[in-house]
Amino acid sequence: MNPSQHVSEEAARKLVRLARDTVTALVTRRPPPEPDTSDPELALPAGAFVTIKMKGRLRGCIGNFEPAPLREIIADMARAAAFEDPRFPPVTEAELPRLRFDLSILGPRFPITPDEVVVGVHGLYITLGRRRGVLLPQVPVEWGWDRLTYLDELCLKAGIPEGSWKLPECRLEAFTAQVIEEA
Repeated sequence: MNPSQHVSEEAARKLVRLARDTVTALVTRRPPPEPDTSDPELALPAGAFVTIKMKGRLRGCIGNFEPAPLREIIADMARAAAFEDPRFPPVTEAELPRLRFDLSILGPRFPITPDEVVVGVHGLYITLGRRRGVLLPQVPVEWGWDRLTYLDELCLKAGIPEGSWKLPECRLEAFTAQVIEEA
């Protein structure tokens, strides 16, 4: 998916419904929904993250930068966010009505310098040795972070000391995302 491309409102609604329906089916031990093959937008290749929130708090978030058809990657990441995020226990049936699903459809990663980072526009991916971390572009906005705080929090997410983004051996990449919030 081209970084300037965005899915339509209709496709966005279908993708959010797909995420919710996939998790609901798996939690209630029913077969997952059949993929919608009638909408060509749902076949567009992109990386994506699915974020699950409950009462405004994070309940699971998993993503993949490798492009795949949207209908496949959204269903896969919804399942993973609900059942495989190591920070949380699996989603339960009692939680389903209180969950909100947000999707981030990713553009490709590209090298960026710390000075070029724009809060609210750029998601960030950091690599230092074997350590890696990612924060979606909406995260610093939600937390009210400035650019330097964003960079330091990215380091902490990767399990490396604050300020490591200044090291010459540290690789910093950015990406953009179309963020789709469940109504």
